[in-house]
Amino acid sequence: MQKMSAAFSKSNQREKMMETNDADEELLEQAVLRINGTVLGIVFGIILGLLIFIITNWLVIKGGEVVGPHLALLGQFFIGYKVTFLGSLIGMAYGFITGFLVGFLIAWVYNAVVAIKNR
Repeated sequence: MQKMSAAFSKSNQREKMMETNDADEELLEQAVLRINGTVLGIVFGIILGLLIFIITNWLVIKGGEVVGPHLALLGQFFIGYKVTFLGSLIGMAYGFITGFLVGFLIAWVYNAVVAIKNR
């Protein structure tokens, strides 16, 4: 009788551990698969803002007759942007906003796909 009770106890402990492991794995899976949209947006925003700032100032320092005609086309989308130092600051702000929105959108779509997959 004691052997049977010990076997039942071990079996019961295994079931509890498996349930705990399943719940832990599910929580871990949900936490790992999710992307924080705000963090991704900030990272994308900083990268794009700095990229526009650096490229614009590189062209301003480089100089020449016509400074950055292709980059000046950003002024069509970013009101107030020009290939000048002040324009690089304006472009950096627009770049941050655009990068943030793109990063946030990517995270939102990714999390939606993960949620659908986990159903």
